[in-house]
Order: sequence, then C-alpha cells, then structure tokens
Amino acid sequence: MAAFWFLAGAVTCFKALLLPTYRSTDFEVHRNWLAITHSLELKDWYVEKTSQWTLDYPPLFAWFEYFLSQVAVYFDPEMLVISNLNYSSDATILFQWLSVIVSDFVFIYATYRFCTQCVKLKKKDEDGDIFGSHALILAVLLIGNFGLLIVDHIHFQYNGFLMGVMLLSIVRIYEGRLVSGAFWFAILLNLKHIYLYIAPAYFVYLLRCHCFNNSPDGRIQWKSFSIKKFTQLAFVVLFVFGVSFGPFIYLGQLPQVLSRLFPFKRGLCHAYWAPNIWALYNVADKAATVAGVRMKLLNSTSTASMTGGLVQVFNHTVLPSISPQVTVVFTAAAMLPSLIHLWFNTKGPQSLVRCIVLCGLASFIFGWHVHEKAILLTIIPFTLLIAGKKRDAQLFLILSTVGHYSLFPLIFTQFENPIKLLLMIVFSIYAFSSLGNIHGITWRPLKLPLLSTLETLYVAGIVILECYNSAVHYALGLNRKVPFLPLLLTSVYCSVGILYCWVRFYWITLKDKIKKHKTT
Repeated sequence: MAAFWFLAGAVTCFKALLLPTYRSTDFEVHRNWLAITHSLELKDWYVEKTSQWTLDYPPLFAWFEYFLSQVAVYFDPEMLVISNLNYSSDATILFQWLSVIVSDFVFIYATYRFCTQCVKLKKKDEDGDIFGSHALILAVLLIGNFGLLIVDHIHFQYNGFLMGVMLLSIVRIYEGRLVSGAFWFAILLNLKHIYLYIAPAYFVYLLRCHCFNNSPDGRIQWKSFSIKKFTQLAFVVLFVFGVSFGPFIYLGQLPQVLSRLFPFKRGLCHAYWAPNIWALYNVADKAATVAGVRMKLLNSTSTASMTGGLVQVFNHTVLPSISPQVTVVFTAAAMLPSLIHLWFNTKGPQSLVRCIVLCGLASFIFGWHVHEKAILLTIIPFTLLIAGKKRDAQLFLILSTVGHYSLFPLIFTQFENPIKLLLMIVFSIYAFSSLGNIHGITWRPLKLPLLSTLETLYVAGIVILECYNSAVHYALGLNRKVPFLPLLLTSVYCSVGILYCWVRFYWITLKDKIKKHKTT
C-alpha cells in the first residue's frame, strides 16, 4: 500500500496550502475553548460565558482542547487568554490549522486499517492496477473527501478526527472485536454528541451479535442470551461515560453540562438550512402564506418568518409549527424499520454500516436544528459500501454530489469560490469515473456512469443552480431584495435528491429481507 501513503502525504500537503483561506466563526469558537480549558479550573469549563461561543461539546472533546492548549502555549500564550476575543495572530492561525491537519491522521490511520483489513480484494487489486484497485479508490474517496476538505480546512472544524474515531470503531467490528468497537464508539459519543444519531444502530447490532447466537438457519436463539457478554459491553460503555462525565457529576454540574449540549431553544432550522424535510416544509408554509394573502384569506402582515435565515424559534404561519418533540417522533419512526431489519436480518458488519447510513439520514432529514455539515455523517460511512452493490454505488454518487453541493453556502467568500468549485469538480469526476470502472459502466451520451437519464438530468441541474446562485442572482440585483433566495433554492433542490436517496436506499436494504422470504 505504498500508493496509500503517497496519497495521504499528497492530501496532507494540499491541506497545508489551504492555510491562508477564509476562517469561519468556528475558528474563534475553538480558540475560545482552548483558552477556557487552559486557563480555568474544571468546575468553570461549562459555566464560563465571557464569549458567546461557550463550550458545548462533551467532556472528552473539552479534554482534547485542553491537551491541544498545552502545545498552543508555545506558539502564542495570548491565544489562551479568555478575554482576548476574536484573537487571531499569525502564530494562532498556524497552530489551529496544524492541529486540524495533525489530528486528521486518526482518520488516515483508520482508513488505512479499513482498506487493508476489511476490503475484499479482487484480482485487479492483487495485480497492482492503481486505477482499478478497489481499496485505493476507497482510500481516495475517504481521505480526499470534498466535504471534509472544505468544512475542516477552510471553514474550520475537526470532523476528520471525529470521523476517524468512528471509522476505527467500524474497523474493530469488521475484525470481530465487538467490545473494542463499542469502546471506540463510546469515546466518539463523548467527543461529539451528534453521533447519537447513529447510536441506535450500534446498540442493536452489538446487542444482537455479541450477546445472542444464531441457529443454523440464521435466526436468533433467544435462550442464548449471555449476561456475561452483555455485562462486558455495559461495563465498557459505562466506564467511558463515567470517566467523561464523572467529574461533573461529582461537582453537581451534570444539569449545566447537559443544558450546553442540548440547547433546544434554538430554532427548527439552522441559519444555513440543511437540505431536509423541514426546508421543504418552510417553503410550503411560505407559499401557502403568499397564496393566502393574495386570496385575501390572510391579512397582508402575515409572513412566514422561517425564510429569514436566522437561528431563532419561529412559528409557521399556515402549517402547524414544529416542536422538538415532533422531530424526535418523526426521527424515531424513520429509524425504526432499519433497526428492526438489522435485528432480524444481520449479515455481518455491512449490515451495521447500512443501518448507520439509514439512521444518519433519518436524523438529518427529520431532526431538530440540523446543521448542513451533518450530511457528512452519512456520506463517509456510505463510502464503505461503494464496491459492493451497483445500486449502492449509484445512490452514493447522487448523495455525495448533492450533499457536498449543499455545503457550498458555508464557503461564501469570493477568494475561495474557485477553490471549492475546482475541488467539487475534481472529486465528482473521480467518483463517477472510478465507480463506473469498478462496476463496468463507462461514460455514455446524456448519462453519467451508473445513473439513469432522469438522475443525470437532476445532477446536471446543479450546474444551472450554481450559475444562478453565483452570477444571475447578482446580475438581476436580487441580492438586495431577496438575499436569502440562493440558500433557499440550494436547500430545496438538494433536499429532493437526499430524500430520493434515502427512500431508494431504504427500499434496497429492506428488499433483501423480502427476497429471502420468497426463497424460503
């Protein structure tokens, strides 16, 4: 796998070239967390509020920031002063970018382990054909993932590090080390609680495969339940949570920590609308409001405030307003069939990955205050399935293209526009070409590899949408009248594709069980 390490080195060097690019408010968020964990006692970490960017990640990530701060002090001690809001000296910028690049090696290592230990090599892999190697194609699509590059190394976050921990837990499960997989996933939950989205998949799979045995026909043997194995899993998970939250429980601060982790006072949608069902719901409410005013069923002061693009709690004007409890019910209902299917139709670790994708999509589509960046929580594990079924590769291409394009509004500065466009084009061309090569389908007139004509037209529509968003909207002077329109169009257009992928992938997954019943 010499080619793998060459790839890793090349991508790492490219990340270093992005150092002078735009920095989002997340840069200041993490600088402030460095200052909090370095300058204050433990009891003050989740109480401090000098900055509006208070610490709102689980305790293990706070400790991650603390250990980074022990190195940061040698770059510039002033970055660790809490009162130095929006501090960004050259040394501070250099350290924080380097911290992301270095922590990404967790993801690189986990990818290496998956590609060398978990991917079933085929003959052209063994022959060393770089362009035909399934393992190398997988490595390129993971390490060179467009979303991770722009979100972590332009916008600024540590998603690569976190995805690396997630991938490492999956690798352990592929290797049959289920308790170790549970340990790493528990670590992940205590680094960032967004991974609660996929926790039900882990719970069902680990309980089913570690604590129960199968009969010769593949059915569960209920009497085989092992209390000892269940205790092993419970001990590992409780130990990690105890180490993470224990000090704050001792200090009597657990309610305060939880209030930071789950701020339900935020609105249904994030300022940058995630392309999910609620984006369509908001637009439907706006359309109904406009129609109601024109038909004189509503007074002219009625507005659908949700289309303002702000992070606040708003009421819908015509349609029923959505509460956090409603989103929880919808999300749970959307997950349930995949969890039941996983319980009764487990076919090895790939079944877990499929359920992770479905749970991630259910949470993304129906969750409360979903960040658009959460689509990466689905795209990354979906990548692990691309060399298997042709239909999986087909949906991955649509989901990754649409999901990655939905991240464009995050990078809105003029200097970075050519960078994000070029990266998106290169990644997409490689993805379509390499997966077409794997599944024996090449480029055809009016059809992208693996896609139907309608799917090709939908994906091609992104080009038209981007032309409007980046040029036509401003040429018409609409940026002053309706500045939120490009974001609305992007969210609505991409939500259609993501919903399509979710429904199709669900059907493909559940259909395996239907076929099994027909043949028995």
